[in-house]
Amino acid sequence: MARVCDDPWVDYPNDQAPGAPVRSGIPEHGRIPKYYAVKARIDRLVRELGEGRPIPTERDLSEEYGVARETVRQALRELVLEGKLRRRGRGTVVAGPKLEQPLSLASYTEGVRRQGRTPGRTLVTLDRFPCPDALAAETGLTRGEPVWHLERVLLADDERIGLESTYVAVARLPRLDTDFDPDSSFYAYLEGLGIVFGDADERIETVLATPREALLIGTPPALPMLLIHRVSRDTEGGPLERVRSLYRGDRFSFATHLRG
Repeated sequence: MARVCDDPWVDYPNDQAPGAPVRSGIPEHGRIPKYYAVKARIDRLVRELGEGRPIPTERDLSEEYGVARETVRQALRELVLEGKLRRRGRGTVVAGPKLEQPLSLASYTEGVRRQGRTPGRTLVTLDRFPCPDALAAETGLTRGEPVWHLERVLLADDERIGLESTYVAVARLPRLDTDFDPDSSFYAYLEGLGIVFGDADERIETVLATPREALLIGTPPALPMLLIHRVSRDTEGGPLERVRSLYRGDRFSFATHLRG
């Protein structure tokens, strides 16, 4: 079977089997950067080793593949950004599978528990202030009315994976600062008060974390993040919450079921 390139490290055929999702980044002319050939080789090694296993050092990999250490370093950087590897101390180990969060009105807690992980949160701030114009226009709240701002770092098995900011009217939850456990599910708290979600508008985009956000989540600022904006309403159509959720792009993915 013909090869896409002459590099013996890259064994993808020109015509992949039916159902292959991509041609693995190999262009039709067959010429690929050297670092990508190294990345393909390390990627196979990662799948063989399994989660948590250390990979060889940059020096060992460069000697094995006969390339410069910077070539290996670039390949490793991309695999870290893709969430296949993660840094541990001075070494690099195979990362576990990404957390998959459903695109629905289900809570973060439910999504994490469904995958056998333990959800958690660390409170950053809980304060109140008059509703600004932009928030009022987006949610339907009244300009100047008191709103809560709840900000928490999201955890899965004690690993920091995201940052969530929630805005809700004080009139809706007057005792949020005294009755709510910041480490618990906000949606479960609302359900306990008899508040039912009706519908929501949601938007997803890719961003880079600000220096403050990167520090709170514990990631480098250059790591791509998934940002979700959500405005929720109750069954009467009244404004309920405005949420800004920032997730690590290397540790999170989103899934939904579409019906025609």
